[in-house]
Amino acid sequence: MNHKSILIAIISFCLSFQLSAQNKTIDEKVDSVLRLMTLEEKVGQMTQYASFWSTGPKSPEGDKLKDIAEGRVGSLLNIVGTDKARTMQELTQKSRLKIPLILGLDVIHGFKTTFPIPIAEASSWDMNVVEQSARIAATEASAGGVNWTFAPMVDITRDPRWGRVMEGAGEDPYLGARVAAARVKGFIGAGLGSKDAIMCTAKHFAAYGAGIGGREYNSADMSERTLHEIYLPPFKAAVEAGVSTIMNSLHDLNGIPTTGNSYLVRKVLKGDWNFQGFVISDWGSIAELMTHTYVKDSIEAAWVAIHGGTDMDMECRAYRNQLPALVASGKVDIALIDDAVRRILRKKFELGLFGNPYKFCDEGREKQVLSNPQHRIIARDVAKRSIVLLKNTGSILPLKSTKKIALIGPLATSKTDMLGSWSLAKFDDGEVATLYDALLKRVGKEHLVYAKGCGVEDTSRVGFNQAIEAAKAADLVVVSVGEKREMSGEAASRSNLQLPGVQEQLIKALYETGKPVVVLINAGRPLVFNWTADHVPAILYAWWLGSEAGNAMADVLFGDYNPSAKLPITFPRNEGQVPIYYNHHHTGRPPLGDSNSAEYKGGYLDLVYSPKFHFGYGLSYTTFEYSDFIITPLNDDDNLIKVSFTITNTGKVAGEEVAQLYIRDRVSMPVRPVMELKGFTKLMLQPSEKQIVEFILNKEKLSYYDKDMKWALEPGTFEIMVGAASNDIKFKVNFEVPKQ
Repeated sequence: MNHKSILIAIISFCLSFQLSAQNKTIDEKVDSVLRLMTLEEKVGQMTQYASFWSTGPKSPEGDKLKDIAEGRVGSLLNIVGTDKARTMQELTQKSRLKIPLILGLDVIHGFKTTFPIPIAEASSWDMNVVEQSARIAATEASAGGVNWTFAPMVDITRDPRWGRVMEGAGEDPYLGARVAAARVKGFIGAGLGSKDAIMCTAKHFAAYGAGIGGREYNSADMSERTLHEIYLPPFKAAVEAGVSTIMNSLHDLNGIPTTGNSYLVRKVLKGDWNFQGFVISDWGSIAELMTHTYVKDSIEAAWVAIHGGTDMDMECRAYRNQLPALVASGKVDIALIDDAVRRILRKKFELGLFGNPYKFCDEGREKQVLSNPQHRIIARDVAKRSIVLLKNTGSILPLKSTKKIALIGPLATSKTDMLGSWSLAKFDDGEVATLYDALLKRVGKEHLVYAKGCGVEDTSRVGFNQAIEAAKAADLVVVSVGEKREMSGEAASRSNLQLPGVQEQLIKALYETGKPVVVLINAGRPLVFNWTADHVPAILYAWWLGSEAGNAMADVLFGDYNPSAKLPITFPRNEGQVPIYYNHHHTGRPPLGDSNSAEYKGGYLDLVYSPKFHFGYGLSYTTFEYSDFIITPLNDDDNLIKVSFTITNTGKVAGEEVAQLYIRDRVSMPVRPVMELKGFTKLMLQPSEKQIVEFILNKEKLSYYDKDMKWALEPGTFEIMVGAASNDIKFKVNFEVPKQ
């Protein structure tokens, strides 16, 4: 064979090899890499280190860079910026197999552009808004070197004392599942492999929001039924929507720390739900198995975690230090290691990192995306859709720009607090729109006077006099109160839910001037403000709204946007009612309406039974009428009932209404909740416009776990309820489900 023929043969072989590699499935590619790996390299893929700043306790010391260059690290946490990301990926290319890193970060409600906190976005009841927020966060994060976020948090919580209530979607499993799916879809966009798609994580698996006493990291104790009916549905929805990873929680569930809970992970998640992604521990949670007193040392901790189904160890090095010896001794089957590594490598292939380790390291794209002004416009829109109008007696809102306004309160000029907990430390608060700046821009200095009045946590009333004088000199008073950002979030449980400090006393003093008062509350959880709720004519619950907070609040105050948000969580009258939630069971001695407990009924001697503000509640600047309610049985094997009705805007301005569908099984074994959300829709109506709304109730929505914990549809009478809130039902009708 001549040289030309040899050259042609070599070229043909190379082309054939490349084509063969291209035609391989991802699983085949994963297996081809796995076959080349040593045990130490496999365990390295199961190890995540933190960067030089962190969201948890201090990292153990060690030569992280050397470990990366030797292929002993699978992921890094808290790398921000394309320059740092490139440096880290360059180190991986010095390793024997050149396996790239996944770079993770807690992108909870925005990257550079900070969106409202998650519970605020859930208040919008608008899944397009929720998805859009996550889409922009993913676009910015991916441009900034990040390809994995530890969001969404999908924990259900019925206890507002828990600080992380701000990070979820509230108390309801149906709404929580819808929000979880929307966030996942937003983060992954067109799918992993797209340059603006990032891996996302549903956390904390599972029932982390049910910590006893509302205390962070505390034990949860519940029945199997409550776990499956209330706390697991948002996780299942996230899995079905394509979530890449699941994170363990930091607590124990029924005495078993979730980091080593094989029932949750191996049976439910990877078994029943066929989850194909991987499971990561929370920060140091494998080592904390010892603190739980569940195991005696890190050897047992690693054994329990890997058998429990945890695939990657976040920042405790138990896997790195213990798994090789456990495998060598036969105490851990290599098949468990291989399964975990396959799951991790699969995601790296799906992200496209093997094809280009520097895929998320484009400095030009970083500058372009992070300076996109459209993101701020969308953040403002999301923020105004997240504000709940709780009260508007006498239609004091919207405001008229010709009025002289006294703006008073400790949060009126705050920037940092508007960002809320879990905003990213890399980006400062310099560009945050405050309420003061927004009102000044809108009405001018001649129509605005400002006084702080007090601090958020003050016990002093020194500033009251100045605030009162400002109020007397104005036509109306806007008061900005609430929590500091540090008062809600991780490790921020509170036993006292009252407005902090003397803020409510400040509101009282301003109210006593006789001037109309509007109160805006910025917080990360439901607070208790009974005097304000009973006396002040207008109240807006604005949560923490992010970069465009002030502008969004001004848009709602002046009617540029008609508020449409509804509460995703019940607001208690005081801490003694907690935990409180709408979908509770009937008891054998239910309370007598809203009266105090009497004649051995299940209320309180010193407090009415009902909450201060109900789940699903929220007002508008217009009014809506529900009419023409029709229920139609369907001749379908799956879809059983069609519910239709008409909503008419009976006011003078355009507005959006969230129509809510609830059900109740009238007689059942076991006992079912007094009502359960099973559908909702949000629609925009012009004045006098009407629209027909339809809901379909299928077998899935009417089924539940029977007395034997089997998922089933039981025949019998169901009550169908439609309304504007859980306490504002417009229609009720019974429907008979026949025997199948």
